[in-house]
Amino acid sequence: MSGPMLIDAQARERLSRFIAAAADAKGVTIATLEPLRGGAIQENWAVDIDIDGGARAGRHALVLRSDARSRVAASHGRAQEFALLRAAHAAGVTVPEPLWLCTDPAVLGRSFYLMRRIPGVAAGHRVVKDTALGGPRDALAERLGRELARIHTITPRTMGTLAPGASFEFLGPASATPGLDRVRLYRGYLDDLAARRPVLEWGLRWLELNARPVESVTLVHQDFRTGNYLVDTGGLTAILDWEFCAWGDPMSDIGWFCARCWRFGANDREAGGIAGRAPFYRGYESASGRKIDAAAVRYGEIAAHVRWAVIALQQAARHLSGEEPSLELALTGRIVPELELEILNLVDAAGPDRAA
Repeated sequence: MSGPMLIDAQARERLSRFIAAAADAKGVTIATLEPLRGGAIQENWAVDIDIDGGARAGRHALVLRSDARSRVAASHGRAQEFALLRAAHAAGVTVPEPLWLCTDPAVLGRSFYLMRRIPGVAAGHRVVKDTALGGPRDALAERLGRELARIHTITPRTMGTLAPGASFEFLGPASATPGLDRVRLYRGYLDDLAARRPVLEWGLRWLELNARPVESVTLVHQDFRTGNYLVDTGGLTAILDWEFCAWGDPMSDIGWFCARCWRFGANDREAGGIAGRAPFYRGYESASGRKIDAAAVRYGEIAAHVRWAVIALQQAARHLSGEEPSLELALTGRIVPELELEILNLVDAAGPDRAA
């Protein structure tokens, strides 16, 4: 299995100097620096530092998030993710405060950024089973609906004002047909993998035939799910992992959150394995003023299983290529048949395709 990047004494010293310069401080002492579990695509490190002098003097608990050795094609780089996190923070989304970005490979060999470390548990299998986490479940689902609505207030028109100086050209132009755009993207990924997956191709064809124009294009998180937010016994503490954001249909995020593949076995609780849909939908509608479109959410759930299956194949390819040998990546590829079965079930339940 591959391990995290190695940070020796010289790298620690370079990191200390970078933080001191970024924080306009006299100096920085790194008290602890250790890899965090989780994060199948990027690397995360817990960093405790003491800042000497300047406006931020004192002890700080941070997370250092760095590029992994290999990457999934649709994943943004760290500079791009940092810009998205800045925009979300400015929009009032409950996220860790983004602090400093480093794109100089001379520091750690990879791009990285530092953000506040927030207490809580993210592991999906723990969150759905341990009802002491997250507080009352209906309240947690409603809160998550409100947070998602806040993300969807970010539009191509407002993005630049939320993160001055940042470029969001990597998101590309907003499209009125994001569903069709995603179909072309996933087909391209399957072609790149030379993967023969007839069920995925069939699912993509269904998505192509049933795609509808979107009236309101917003920023979509594209990985808003149980496993990507932090909770403690009091409730939600942070929304995580912004590396897949895009312009798109806000209903696609609702479909992703409710998709069976992200319920971690708690399939009777359709909103992320934590609650029924009603409180999640209620929180979203009350905060957004937007009505849930059941047909669009159903489309989003089918798209979610197709997309996750493609990503799972890409994760396995990272292992099989030899770029990043990892048991976790290899096992991720083994879930694809289960996702394909759900695609068949969902398409069958959705009824006949619309005319082409």
